[in-house]
Formats: sequence, structure tokens, C-alpha cells
Amino acid sequence: MDNIFSRMARVYRVLRRTFGVRVAPLFVAIVFCLLRTMVALAMALDHVFFPRLRKVRANRPIVLVGNPRTGTTFLQRFLADEGFGSGMELFLMLYPSLTLQKMLKPFLPLLEKLSPAKYHSTEAHQTSLTSVETDDVAVLFRYLDGFFLYGFFLSFDEEDRLPWFDPRVRDTSKRDLAWLDALWRRSLVVHNADRNIAKLFSLAVRLPQFMERFPEAQILYMARDPLSIIPSAMSLVIGVLDRGFGFWSLPEEVRKRWLDRMYKAWVLLLQKFHEDWMSGAIDKRRVFIVRYDRMMMDFEGLMDEMCLFLGHEMTPALRATIHKRGEKQRSYESEHRYDLEKFGLTEAQIRRDCAFFYETFLPPLSLPQSVAERT
Repeated sequence: MDNIFSRMARVYRVLRRTFGVRVAPLFVAIVFCLLRTMVALAMALDHVFFPRLRKVRANRPIVLVGNPRTGTTFLQRFLADEGFGSGMELFLMLYPSLTLQKMLKPFLPLLEKLSPAKYHSTEAHQTSLTSVETDDVAVLFRYLDGFFLYGFFLSFDEEDRLPWFDPRVRDTSKRDLAWLDALWRRSLVVHNADRNIAKLFSLAVRLPQFMERFPEAQILYMARDPLSIIPSAMSLVIGVLDRGFGFWSLPEEVRKRWLDRMYKAWVLLLQKFHEDWMSGAIDKRRVFIVRYDRMMMDFEGLMDEMCLFLGHEMTPALRATIHKRGEKQRSYESEHRYDLEKFGLTEAQIRRDCAFFYETFLPPLSLPQSVAERT
């Protein structure tokens, strides 16, 4: 399992046995190998055509960490739009060479029609090749590995492969972080920026390794009620699988096995971060906890503290934008409602399994009186 060809073989076996798909995966595998080779060759040319790349250092990233559906997409895109730094668009992760990007940019509308993003773009999560996205996708595109591979494919394997994505069993941090560094430096060049804004939910299980590799990085850890994030994340992934392969038409025992495994994966992301936080393996001075409920009710106060933490100037224009966004946040009501029973879960089960997270990161929220009156 520790090489890309064995991972391809496992994905093919899953697609054949679980979904009855045989020919398409072979075609995708050929395209993947060709693209990987083309990217490697083009990246070597980047140093010739983009001499600035030799001097650029991506050593001060702002990194959003947290389970999917904790508000990471909103906050990453907001910070990027407001000049805190640059995020990576999906296009840059799929075609990471600056030379290749220059050649392919005129063909973006055509590439958009062939993009895997079309299966993922929903009302709950809008995305495209030009959207700033989670950097975990970069690892999937390069190595066919990581939590995305597990969630969408290997979680259907006959043997549970979740331990392979736990760094205590198999740690790919050195490989993955070197690749991200190469992409982040290119992102700084293409955006003419001096700081990256990334989001990596997989760092929840290996944050100490990341912080050692990037000693100047600052972490925004996103904390939200597991009763909200777990069914929402389940629904998001199932939506992609259903559009692509017909998830709800699978045999009940296959669906039940997948739901059980994915639930354990979501909890693992919370558990490992909590374990490292409590043991002192994480330097807490470099981590700012962003509570989702506070982001929705006291965005102004939260951003005041975040700017101070990040060393970013709070200008009058930024304050006005934040206030406008805060008013919108307070009036927002999600239209998404999830039936836990549909995912084989109960409220008592989630509260029991995630009690550690509630106690440490989600104690009763205390808001300033002015904010409480507005809400």
C-alpha cells in the first residue's frame, strides 16, 4: 500500500467490486500517470522561466485546521479576499507547474467541464477550478493518498484502511509537507503575495509534525458542535458518491459499513488533535481557536482577536467589511437539516464519543452584553 501503483490497484478493486465500474478507472489511471509525468517535467522548467521562485519562501503560512463543515471554506476565502494572504485555487493544485498553468489558462472553460469539481459543487459547498480550496486535494492529486482517498474510495474496501491514515501507524508528513511547500511557493509567485492561507483538515492528526516543519506557521483551529459537523460531512461526501456512483443504491450492508467507518474517521480527527493539545505536543501560543458559534454571533470580536494573533492591521475598511459580514452572519439560518438515523447515528452516541471535545473546546459560550443584545 506504500506506493502509488498499489493504491491505484486498490481503488480499481473498490470501483469494480463495489460499484461495478471497470473500464473508466483504467482510463483515469492512464490520464493520472500522464498528468503526473507532465507536471514533474513542467515544474523543472519553472525555475528557468520564473527565476523569482528560487528566492520565495513559504515559511509563514496561516493554516486553517478542523473537521470538514466547521466553517473553514468561508474563513479561508474571507481572509484571502481581504488581503491576509493568498489561497490556492483548485486549478493550481491540479496543474501545479507555473509553466503549465500559463499554457493551460486559455483552456480553463473546457477544463472546467472535465473537472472532478463538478461532482463536488453543491449548495452546501460551491467549488470550481478557480475556487480557493482545501490543500488536502493537492496531496490526493499528487500521490493518490490521504483522507480524501479514504473517504471516497478506500473506506469501501473489504479491510478497513483507516489505520493507514493515522500517523501513529503510517506517517507521510515529510513527503506531503515537502510537496505542499513546493506548491505554496508557486502560489506566492502567481499571486504576487507574501503569505499563504491554507486549509488542511488532515493536519488535525499530525499538527506537531507540521509545526516542526513550519516553525513560523500560525494555526486557526476551527471548533464546531460534532452534532452539526458529523452529519453535515456525511451528507457532503455521500452527495458526491451518489452523483458519481449511486451510493444509495448500494446494498444496505455496504452502506452501513461505510457509514460506520466514516463516523470513526471524523471522530479520529477530533481525538488526535485533542490528544496532542492536552499532552503539550502542540505549541498553544501558535494556535487560535475559532469557535463556529462565536464566528456566527460575534464575528467582529472574533476578528479583532484574530488580527491581533496574526499580526494583521485592522484598517477602517477592513473593520467596515467585518461589521457588514457580522450582521449577515447573525441573521443567517441554515436550511440544511440532517436526520441522524439516516446515517446510523444517535445524538447520545455522538455526545458520548465526543465528550472530550465538548469539554475542552466547546464549553458554554459567553458573549459580551452588546453582542448578546444584538442576537
